[in-house]
Amino acid sequence: MKAINPIRMGGVEVLPLVEGGKGVAVSNGATCGGWATGGGVGTFSAVNADSYDADGNVVRQVYHGRTRRERHEELVAYGISGGIAQAREAYERSGGTGRIHMNILWEMGGAERVARGVLEGAKGLVHGVTCGAGMPYRLADIARDFGVHYYPIISSARAFNALWRRAYGKTREWLGGVVYEDPWLAGGHNGLSNSEDPKRPEDPFPRVLKLRQQMREFGLDDVPIIMAGGVWWLEEWEDWIDNPDLGPIAFQFGTRPLLTQESPISEAWKQRLLTLKPGDVLLQPFSPTGFYSSAVRNEFLHELEQRNERQVAYTTEPVGDHVAEYGVGPRRRKVYLTPHDLARVGEWEAAGFVEAMRTPDNTLIFVTPEKSREIVKDQIDCMGCLSACRFSNWSQHEPDYSTGKKADPRSFCIQKTLQDIAHDGALERNLMFAGHNAYRFGDDPFYSNGFVPTAKQLVERILTGR
Repeated sequence: MKAINPIRMGGVEVLPLVEGGKGVAVSNGATCGGWATGGGVGTFSAVNADSYDADGNVVRQVYHGRTRRERHEELVAYGISGGIAQAREAYERSGGTGRIHMNILWEMGGAERVARGVLEGAKGLVHGVTCGAGMPYRLADIARDFGVHYYPIISSARAFNALWRRAYGKTREWLGGVVYEDPWLAGGHNGLSNSEDPKRPEDPFPRVLKLRQQMREFGLDDVPIIMAGGVWWLEEWEDWIDNPDLGPIAFQFGTRPLLTQESPISEAWKQRLLTLKPGDVLLQPFSPTGFYSSAVRNEFLHELEQRNERQVAYTTEPVGDHVAEYGVGPRRRKVYLTPHDLARVGEWEAAGFVEAMRTPDNTLIFVTPEKSREIVKDQIDCMGCLSACRFSNWSQHEPDYSTGKKADPRSFCIQKTLQDIAHDGALERNLMFAGHNAYRFGDDPFYSNGFVPTAKQLVERILTGR
């Protein structure tokens, strides 16, 4: 394996190994500080991060507000408090010398308020802000105001071009690096555009090369590109290292830090990672953000797939083939289906899926009464964890705080499931994010005989190769 030399990132020399931020409450101060002690860049998630009481116990995020707007204010307060707590722990664990970044999602509820609140409350402890899930035009302004570097997450040269021309070109001195997150390989939410096929992965090299060429047009020859998604062993990326066409390259590891001693995920989750097989991670479209995301195939995803398949289009008047009457809801309001679809509905109802729920696209999905009650309750309990949510129709923007669309029962409450799985919730009944290479835990000899490394040991192993 080629020697891995430090590179200059954010004004200092660091190993080109970056911990990928994973929220909710998964990449925390412990994993971040541990990774930073190895000489790389540690990252904690400021997405609904955990805070602690006086005894060091996690403060569970319980909401008391009667309205969504009130609960949204509670969520922002939790986010700021938790982010500060994680920044302090990362700083302490790294001995005050490690490189600490925080990760936020631009489409999370109150993203700018949370970012500014954490940076204000943890001044001097955070060196960089990594941000994706959307087009974070104001990220550069936040970084400049607090004197930290910013690291946008993008999935194409075109996206970076738009960000640079509209905003980043005015604050180039604070651009620490650009994270290229491969939309077919990375875990969590992915930046697939409408022109890209989720079922046809593209080679990341030409896409990153195009990004570098775009950056060179802007005079950013020496700004590192951080490759994220699909990185396991560095010798598999030797053509990228010290490649003059690509310029300075760093590598981000999001999935591998899940299986470390500092990782706060449950023991059951860690053991589940060791059993994954190729294809066990699914790129799927069900997120309430509207983005594709990659997660472990389990009962939770299977139910969403089945829920979306039990779907038929309807009209409110007889039109074309839609001539078969069907009554929806307790009052049996009349809609019209095709005769073929009416027969399918009869089969679903016979199997217990008797509740028809309307979607924003003039379709009906069919679920059990229990699932229908759960969906409605989750929609009512919304705390505005996203800037806009298709599941609950929440929007953080005035005056209506609504997307203007009907709440979509084909999705789910992402805050509820991520909080649950991060705090020892059932693995089969929750969303379990992971990158598509997670199956490699099972055949990697590093983890044989049940060995679980510290974050620092993982960094050292990555540096020495297989």
